[in-house]
Formats: sequence, C-alpha cells, structure tokens
Amino acid sequence: MMISRRNVLAGAGGIAALSLIDLKAASAAQLNKVGIQLYTVRDLFAKDPVGTLEQIARIGYREVEYGGGGYDAMDHAMLRKTTDRLGLTSPSVHISYDALLGKFEQSVTMAKTLGADTIVLPYMTDEHRTEAGWAAALPNFNRFAADLKKAGLGFAYHNHDFEFTTKPGGVSLYDRFLKETDPALVKAELDIYWAAFAGENPATLIDRLGSRLYAYHVKDMRPDRSMTAVGAGTIDFASLFKRKGGAGVRHFYVENDQAPAPYLPDITTSFQTLRALRF
Repeated sequence: MMISRRNVLAGAGGIAALSLIDLKAASAAQLNKVGIQLYTVRDLFAKDPVGTLEQIARIGYREVEYGGGGYDAMDHAMLRKTTDRLGLTSPSVHISYDALLGKFEQSVTMAKTLGADTIVLPYMTDEHRTEAGWAAALPNFNRFAADLKKAGLGFAYHNHDFEFTTKPGGVSLYDRFLKETDPALVKAELDIYWAAFAGENPATLIDRLGSRLYAYHVKDMRPDRSMTAVGAGTIDFASLFKRKGGAGVRHFYVENDQAPAPYLPDITTSFQTLRALRF
C-alpha cells in the first residue's frame, strides 16, 4: 500500500478533528441526562410519591434528587423499586446537618437503598451562620465526608445566598468553606440562581470551583431577581455549562423553590429547555 502525501494530510486532519472533539468534551459539562430536585414538587410528592415519579418520568427526566416532601420517612425500598421500574436513577440525596450528626448510619442506609452514590448537605440554619457556628460546623463537614468515603459514598454541600453575603470578620462563609474543607472529599453542588442572587458571577465561580464541582442546581432568574422555570429568565445556562471549570459535572438538577402550582407546566418548561441544550 502506497502512502501518499494526500493520505497523510487526510489522516492528520482526522486526528485534528478528533482532538477538537476531545478538547470540547474536556471543556464542557456533559448534559446527557436532565434531573430534578424533588423539593420542587414537594407538595405533590408528599401526597402521591409514586404518581409524582411517574409524571416526572413521563416528562422525560431521567434523574431525581431526593429532598423535601417527607421522603426520609417513606418506604425507601418501595421508592427504589418505583424508580427502577420507571428508568429513573437517584445519584444523590439531600440529608440535613442534624440527621448526619445524629442519624449517620441510618442516613447512609437510606441513601444506598435509594441508589445514591453521594449525600448532599442542603442547608445550614441560622445558628450555624455566625463566625463561631461556622467554625464549629466545618470540621464536621470534613468528618462527614471522610466517614461517607469509608461507606462508599461521596459528600457535597449545596449553597444558597447567605454563604456569600454573610461575612463575619470580613470573610464570606463560602470562602471559609472552600478554604477549611478537604477539596478531595468535600464537593460543591452549585445552585447557580442563589449564587447569582448573592451578587456572585456564576462563570467566575464555576472556574474557581473546578474539580470540586459535583452538580448544578438549575433555576432561572427574572429581571426582578425572582425565581422562574429554566428558559423563562435571563441566565445564560448554555455558556455556563461550557465553562472549562465545570467539565466534570454530570448532574443537572432542575429546582424551583417557588414553583407555582400545579407544578408540572413549570418543570416541563425547564426540562424542555435543558434538553435542547444537550451537547
């Protein structure tokens, strides 16, 4: 077989094209599945968990993140059986600080039964937001993460706005969180809306977090800064998801803390918007 200059150049072009594809994959999150945080539909879920999961699957969601709706007191084996039947997975669950402190083993068992590989701490109440309260809590974040690793689970923290706007001693709670927790074990579930609401630049924050990013919470912001369905606001999610810092993100959870009843139109709009962004 003769190898001509043309063949060599064609081969080089093919290699270059593959390199460009690889570079694109390495510099953007992979939005292959759209998920939902069940807190969004907590009222429906509390009344009819199976029916709500069926409606979510019918819309097209493929991942659910448990949180709210009283899920922690439900039959977790039944919930797992339902999600398996519907082709849904639950990569992560929200579990409170108090539960991780006082019911750690039960929390681990619940997460594993539901099929999760990561536990997310979703919120810290007022008493922890002082300088002393935060200083006491952060070592527990590290301990939770280390103990969860031994149990075969990951750990992440989900932000609201107060972590950025509360600055005892002139340093934000979020800066202290990043500095005083183990970056190899304590990951970040970035709520893009709440970060923007606090005045942060989400693009800059994504690049700063980099490999610490576990997942995104995705809800949109109107010009008056109120919450709305994804695609009905002003946040440019397409550009944010292509940031190099977020290349490792694989979970995109739609969440609207204030979704209007009957909820399904709101979460359908969000799903359709994110599905159109797949890349």
